[in-house]
Amino acid sequence: MAENAKKVVLTREGLRNLEKEIEDLKVNKRKEVAAKIKEAREQGDLSENAEYDAAKEEQAKIEARIEEIEKMLKNVDVFDDDDVDESKVSIGCKVVIRDIEYDDDFEFKIVGSTEANSLEGKISNESPVGIALIGKSEGDVIEVEVPAGVVKYEILKIVK
Repeated sequence: MAENAKKVVLTREGLRNLEKEIEDLKVNKRKEVAAKIKEAREQGDLSENAEYDAAKEEQAKIEARIEEIEKMLKNVDVFDDDDVDESKVSIGCKVVIRDIEYDDDFEFKIVGSTEANSLEGKISNESPVGIALIGKSEGDVIEVEVPAGVVKYEILKIVK
């Protein structure tokens, strides 16, 4: 392992999801793409065989993703929900914040950058909002610089 390898921060759920994904890629997806390649080979001339080219490209993507996940798993730092201290914002906790200007409330789960997904309400600890929230307590007001200016949020609630 390289000394300068960046730690991958994951919640316990994120680790399980990666483990499921790599298992599926190794057990199912590899077999599926191997069958496609075999079928395309049986069609004869490979030089103008679009199915063969597509299957080989899919195979390369699967192998690249497996390699990417294996690298992440070698440098993983797992935050367990049981370790979440509800007195301060940290990775693994849910935070309810209020946009002070618009009086809108939002709920986020703070996760590592690998798990971040705004559609699922998961924000990265490395995002501007995540950075501003980490270590803060209920009642604190944070300021986050965004392209449109500075947004102020009040931390309403921290939960596991």
